[in-house]
Amino acid sequence: MGDRYELKKPFPNLPAQAQPAVCRILDANLDRAREGLRIVEEWCRFGLDSSELAGECKQLRQEIAKWHTQDLRAFRDTLGDVGTDLSHPQEEERAGIQQLLQANLCRIEEALRVLEEYGKLYHPEMGTAFKQMRYRIYTLESNLLGYQRQQKLLRSHLYLVTSESENLFAVVEAALQGGLTLVQYRDKDADDDVRVETAQKLRQLCRRYEALFIVNDRVDLALAVDADGVHLGQQDLPIAMARQLLGPHRIIGRSTTNPDEMRRAIAEGADYIGVGPVYETPTKIGKAAAGLEYVRYAAQNASVPWFAIGGIDPTNLNDVLSAGAERIAAVRAIMEAEQPTLVTQYFLSQLSRLQTLRALKAHLPQSHVQSNNLTS
Repeated sequence: MGDRYELKKPFPNLPAQAQPAVCRILDANLDRAREGLRIVEEWCRFGLDSSELAGECKQLRQEIAKWHTQDLRAFRDTLGDVGTDLSHPQEEERAGIQQLLQANLCRIEEALRVLEEYGKLYHPEMGTAFKQMRYRIYTLESNLLGYQRQQKLLRSHLYLVTSESENLFAVVEAALQGGLTLVQYRDKDADDDVRVETAQKLRQLCRRYEALFIVNDRVDLALAVDADGVHLGQQDLPIAMARQLLGPHRIIGRSTTNPDEMRRAIAEGADYIGVGPVYETPTKIGKAAAGLEYVRYAAQNASVPWFAIGGIDPTNLNDVLSAGAERIAAVRAIMEAEQPTLVTQYFLSQLSRLQTLRALKAHLPQSHVQSNNLTS
């Protein structure tokens, strides 16, 4: 940018008495945008280990900095700024990383809009430059949320699928307190107004515990409550159509019961798949169990995250894990448990133990593995 943006005759169409105020507005919002970007950049760098997202934040910061000239800084009057004491209770706390990032992304977008409008008074190219940056921030926001969702999905090994319950919210929260990071709201019978209200409350719960929230079947409901994604059955909307409606950054899962359905779901772009039902379950009335053989097939052939599902509980968990599962979905085992937190913790501890054993098995010589019986 350099000398090309040095002003020879500032504010040709603005009264002299208004010029200091506009400079202060530009200075304050340049600071605000750069600070917000630095906060987002730090999470992209250290929290997500994403050089691509961190790099985009850094590039935007540098482009904004080029506009932050000494001419503008000279008008800064912190002591005389009547807004320094203004605050809001929501600014005093952050419920989690998601809220922190969202707040700062909104802060950046607002600042860029101010810079776009007042910049038109300051320099003929400033309005256009900040309009383009604002659209880049919208893209960054979408990519960041999508990346976070995918990373959280990869780290999630236990998936709670809800069933009707008088204590629905208490059970889900108890499971979240036990470390659960992935919840699907499933209710085939409730009226839509009830589903919307329930889904909104569950989404708020999941956000509070920084867990992913997925809606069963209904793309429209997922959009209405700003869910992280949708889970589709074999008879539901095609994945391509769901993707078109949901956009590229939400999660789409698909139920599968055999290798053909698995291959098709992966080819169509499912972010994860359900594998089952492993055992017969009242959740899938009239559907024969796919059995452990399908679990073994998935372990060898699935190229996306997959969750063994269907009748899995603490009594048969080890059989499912021994067949090759690394992720499981549970319904009754948690929803009907007397102590959902403890059951959740048990599932997670067994899944974590399995990961540790398989990691050791992968790194130790085969003879040592066999002699120590480190099998899955």
